[in-house]
Amino acid sequence: MKHYRITAMVLGLALSGAAVAANTELLNPGTLVVDKSLTTSQRETMENVARRYDTFWHTGDETLARAALADHFIDKTPPPGRKQGPQGPLLASRAFRGAVPDLSCEIEQMIIAGDRVVVHLHFRGHFTGTFGEIKGKGQSVDFIATDIYQIEDGKITANWHIEDNLTLMKQLGAL
Repeated sequence: MKHYRITAMVLGLALSGAAVAANTELLNPGTLVVDKSLTTSQRETMENVARRYDTFWHTGDETLARAALADHFIDKTPPPGRKQGPQGPLLASRAFRGAVPDLSCEIEQMIIAGDRVVVHLHFRGHFTGTFGEIKGKGQSVDFIATDIYQIEDGKITANWHIEDNLTLMKQLGAL
């Protein structure tokens, strides 16, 4: 009977996505600003889902993105050709990691207010792969991005984002 309870508890954690967070050290924001009108539970839920998604960008671990994104997730500012839904970020990460395999991401700032989380991210790595027709020569990649996540029922339902693509394209040799 005790074995059954432990198995049920582990299965429940896995299905909830909590096991993902328990097995992976999530990124911490350098600065955290929180709307004081939020309950502790609301703040923790919103912070954890944002940290889970940002850790996906840091590690490439797609289980983190799947745990963070709602099935009906919408990218409000997609680049041309980006697929909508959770599949869009997964494909984008795979493609970019093909160009920059050692990509890392840092959360410099996180602001939690209302049903939104705003994150200022800093990406770094080395362009050793291929980006379109361009082959990397090991040059450094160092750029920033800002995302606004809308969160409902513990999942990111929408994302507005802007990346410093001018800096990135110069570093990749595309400009």
